[in-house]
Amino acid sequence: MQPREKLRQTLENVQGTALVAFLTAGYPKPETFLDLLREISATADVVELGVPFTDPMADGVTIQRSSQSALRQGVTLKWIFDQLESCNFELTSPMLLMSYMNPLLAFGLESLVSRMRNTGVSGLIVPDLPYEESDILKSELNAQGLALVQMVTPATPKPRLKKLCLASDGFVYAVTRAGITGGGSNLPEDLAQYLQGVKSLAKLPVCAGFGVRDAAQVKLIGKHADGVIIGSALVEVLEKGKSVGQFLSALRPE
Repeated sequence: MQPREKLRQTLENVQGTALVAFLTAGYPKPETFLDLLREISATADVVELGVPFTDPMADGVTIQRSSQSALRQGVTLKWIFDQLESCNFELTSPMLLMSYMNPLLAFGLESLVSRMRNTGVSGLIVPDLPYEESDILKSELNAQGLALVQMVTPATPKPRLKKLCLASDGFVYAVTRAGITGGGSNLPEDLAQYLQGVKSLAKLPVCAGFGVRDAAQVKLIGKHADGVIIGSALVEVLEKGKSVGQFLSALRPE
């Protein structure tokens, strides 16, 4: 089975609301990366690995801090692949990379796709890659059965929303609010209408994220989406030295 199909099927087969958990690779310490990855994979349905970058324009201050810390400690895209290659356990959840385009271009697209396939990475989320400029990367990923997940927002016009939903692989990433990750604790009042609109156009599972922090929000979003993406709140748990496994388990509606 192609990795992008496995990603889609994993989300479709979850009983209830799927959890997609974001981890900045190499944070808080590079030496704990694989242990954290295993812990998160055991609880979340999909793992999203953030590639540290100097100018993460879509990320709020929490993820920016974690990214800067990882960079200072020498974490690079090559380091991430090397760590995944040395992994001596099998991850129970599909894994994605979330990266800005610059690190991917610097690595080389052919080498990128080869190492993704060889290390069990199912696909990419690239916040600063416009759909109109994605053909070269998408063709490389398609050749290996890997996913390029498209992001949509409440401000996306309906014709473009339809185009992005049809172009996405694995799932559609529905940003719940305009702006950056983290943000305030309140979700938009028209969230249900927005997510239902995305669902009506998508032929894949829809996972919603940006600003999700607690079980009540997961339950609310889960009424209108197939999955919920947890990012800044999980990084904050790491900052406080608490258990990410316990935090993720507590997010699942009873």
